[in-house]
Amino acid sequence: MNLTLVDAFNRFGATPSSRLRGLSAIAADGAMVLNCSQQYFRHPSRGVLRYEDRLSREPESSKEVALLGQHLTLALGGALPVRMIVASAAETSRGPVRGYHVRPDLIGKVVKFDGDHFMIDFARREEVRRAAAPGRR
Repeated sequence: MNLTLVDAFNRFGATPSSRLRGLSAIAADGAMVLNCSQQYFRHPSRGVLRYEDRLSREPESSKEVALLGQHLTLALGGALPVRMIVASAAETSRGPVRGYHVRPDLIGKVVKFDGDHFMIDFARREEVRRAAAPGRR
């Protein structure tokens, strides 16, 4: 699915602060929605997709970075679920074109945020439900 940034955020009931550079938002259901870059994903263990980045990678004066820091703090402190938007770029005859797709099948959790460096672990909905179920045998 190749969406605009605004359309991708809207899929999760959120609106980015900037229609061109929005990094995060809080959705109507309370979840944090994160605009992710493909190169910052890795698989630390089976069933876990980790997104790891630094706020300092972006210009300090960016309003979007400040807002992302606020959203990460809220998500970590309030154990808010994190929803994923993935940015991708394609080369066309007119030059590079940026597109976005959403991953509604994955739910993330902020596992680390020190004011700059952050890590979010994403798992499939079924895995999240199984891990939360008490006393399963």
